[in-house]
Amino acid sequence: MRNKFSLLGAVLFVGILASGCAGPEKKLGRGLGNTFEVMRWGEMRRTMEQSTLFGASNSGGMITGFNRSMARTGIGLWEVVTAPIPNHKGGDYGPICTQYLKPEPVYPDNFKPRIRADAMYATDTCVGFSGGDVAPMFPGCRFRIFEN
Repeated sequence: MRNKFSLLGAVLFVGILASGCAGPEKKLGRGLGNTFEVMRWGEMRRTMEQSTLFGASNSGGMITGFNRSMARTGIGLWEVVTAPIPNHKGGDYGPICTQYLKPEPVYPDNFKPRIRADAMYATDTCVGFSGGDVAPMFPGCRFRIFEN
């Protein structure tokens, strides 16, 4: 039993070293961003906004947005699991299903999040004044400190 685990560990170690860095790193980051779509619901908010603007029903936009959010989450999970493995035969780590979903997360046109109002991103941490979103994790939060 110990021989199987040591052999599996050696194969995984060699696979990680042989896979390169930039491609798997981008794929893992994109996958993590898409996996957290369940917490963001950006696809659903955008689809509801667009369906309302173009005269369709809100319920149809909500259902379509829910489906797109679940698809984005599934693609994100797939990219996280298969991060060290290239998508195509040529060794390409590019995004998959781009004809259905954009590779980067989407937001409604009426709200584009910016940096968080946090000490890490603050320009002046001694005084405590900085700008940014106060609670970007809550959908529809538009409260910003020192909006110019």
